[in-house]
Amino acid sequence: MHSTSGPLSGVKRLPESGGMPDRAETTSPDAVETIRAINQRLFDTSLDLIVVVDRRGKFLRVSPSSLTILNHRPEEMIGRSGIDLIYAEDLERTREEMRLARRGLLTRNFDCRYVHKDGHPVSLNWTGIWIAEQEQHFFIGRDMTDRLKLEGQLRHAQKMESIGQLTGGIAHDFNNLLTVISGTSEILAEATSDPRLRSLASTIREAADHGAQLTQRMLAFARKQPLQSRDFDLNDVVRRTAEALKRMIREDISLSCVLADDLATAFADPSQVEDALLNLVVNARDAMPKGGRLLIETANVHLDERYASENAEVTPGDYAAVMVTDSGTGMPAEVIERAFEPFFTTKEVGQGTGLGLSMVYGFMKQSRGHIKIYSEFGHGTSIKLYFPCGGDALAAANAATDGAEMHAATSGTILVVEDSSAVRKVVCEMLDSLGYKIVEAEDGISALSILRSDQPIDLLFTDMILPKGMTGAVLLREARKLRPGLRAVFTSGYSEHFIKGREEVDANVPLLSKPYRKQQLAEMLSKALS
Repeated sequence: MHSTSGPLSGVKRLPESGGMPDRAETTSPDAVETIRAINQRLFDTSLDLIVVVDRRGKFLRVSPSSLTILNHRPEEMIGRSGIDLIYAEDLERTREEMRLARRGLLTRNFDCRYVHKDGHPVSLNWTGIWIAEQEQHFFIGRDMTDRLKLEGQLRHAQKMESIGQLTGGIAHDFNNLLTVISGTSEILAEATSDPRLRSLASTIREAADHGAQLTQRMLAFARKQPLQSRDFDLNDVVRRTAEALKRMIREDISLSCVLADDLATAFADPSQVEDALLNLVVNARDAMPKGGRLLIETANVHLDERYASENAEVTPGDYAAVMVTDSGTGMPAEVIERAFEPFFTTKEVGQGTGLGLSMVYGFMKQSRGHIKIYSEFGHGTSIKLYFPCGGDALAAANAATDGAEMHAATSGTILVVEDSSAVRKVVCEMLDSLGYKIVEAEDGISALSILRSDQPIDLLFTDMILPKGMTGAVLLREARKLRPGLRAVFTSGYSEHFIKGREEVDANVPLLSKPYRKQQLAEMLSKALS
């Protein structure tokens, strides 16, 4: 197919079965050229991936959207076989779809994953047309990544809701049994003068009391515990709780608090907040068997529409937040996925019930708040609790947000180093809309390779925790050996106070904590570049 033609130009007739009648012969040459120009425009601007392949599966034409979806430029794909890019597990199914299309089916929809340039599979839903006269396949592939992510979040939320209903029902019935056991033990104790029987009755009652505490946690997860929510000073609760916590942690763990001066009033049950902090600190302590750092912070946080779109249960708005961060063992992704499930624990038998985090999760949901885990295996964990703002504080925060203006964009080229492809995609979209030129890297080694080239780079924007054994701080040191004076901004799911406490981090480099708003990103980069 000629490069100057549209994606469907040259098609004289669709298959007889189900095809539309050919009117090309009655169409004027000018009209044909107009149609071709429109087709070309659609091809060049499509957000979906459009490819034309021959009967052997070799790419003849590829739309520019391939760069956004797969990070492959069209010219890198043209002439190659689709086998090179199709995810191995989907290859046979895709071949069968192409065979079916050649047997006379006009269009078919099927799913086939392609391999992104960084190696991860990209889910695409394809609509295919076989152009018999030219022996070519014309395919349109829609990127399903965001949709599948949202569907996964919905399924997870539904699973947690189902577990909550089941847990709440069990806890309710179990409480009835415990009431009988506890009451009967008291009656037995009163009815006997035998010291041995009195001791046995007391043991039964203590066990029932312990069971009642467990069911209370189960009810907390099921969001059926009675709450006494009100406006309160989150800083005051953290101060009081921190004093009590000092007696619970070992001497080889240093505990510090960093409290926001202008923290908004929070709306929740203060006593349950204390219990939540207690659970988080106990977990953090157990994750640092050889000692470490424990940091509790408060901050005003705005969760915007973009963050809410990635976390389906979140309502966009302003929150009073408290973060508990440790320098412990961290959690792998599969543990984070199940961390809030009741009775799930990675601790040894007898060292935990698996109800601590599930209780905190249920409390936050019942309080219309949000809880988020950020953890890097081997580097520690940060758990963030976002509480709705109280009445007066919420009105003031909304007024301040409404009056805020987006910081003006500054020109320049930013090297974005982020191992999460989803996060990297969002950051690059933000930077592109601000007017910056973008160069991407998934790890420190790739970033250094770029810095050794002639590619102009004005600023390094890097995550602190990177794969292949190189942190953002180490990357910056190596980068400045290649380009002295290179400006930089760190980013991390850990807080600035926690990251800057590490000896290897340059305290003069600003850090932007995740999640952040586009306005915060713009202001941080503008300051760093100026």
